[in-house]
Amino acid sequence: MTEHLGGAVIPTGFDVPVEPLRRAAHYTGEPGCIAEARAFAAQFLAQLRTEWCAATDSRADGELLLMVSELVTNADRHSEGPYILELEGTDSTVTVSVYDSSGTLPRRYPKDPQRVGRHGLEIVHALASAVTVERVPVGKCVRARFELKR
Repeated sequence: MTEHLGGAVIPTGFDVPVEPLRRAAHYTGEPGCIAEARAFAAQFLAQLRTEWCAATDSRADGELLLMVSELVTNADRHSEGPYILELEGTDSTVTVSVYDSSGTLPRRYPKDPQRVGRHGLEIVHALASAVTVERVPVGKCVRARFELKR
């Protein structure tokens, strides 16, 4: 535990590491799932503000929901089955992980303002501080780390 006295922080020896807030949702790919995933992420942000005192602004809210939308849309379009959205957050970051049943790793196309479509991963890379892709036993996981404060 830490006591705050007149601006000074006094460690008391009882500090306990706190686990990040974690939530996951399963989607079938039926119409409306992408909107449900965005609503789930918005609810997660609200809970993060309450439980972690995360200070987010409309920029962070909008960009995180866009990133969730792009990742879930990719899973919806390119996998042959259901997918899972997993969110993990603290007062400063949110990690968005999307698991789907396709073993094909996503391809990031070079920037091309003339290209119609296929900008999803490009958008995710522009918004995230880190993006990783890994194969998992049932398909793949695309993970993006989002900084709430810049």
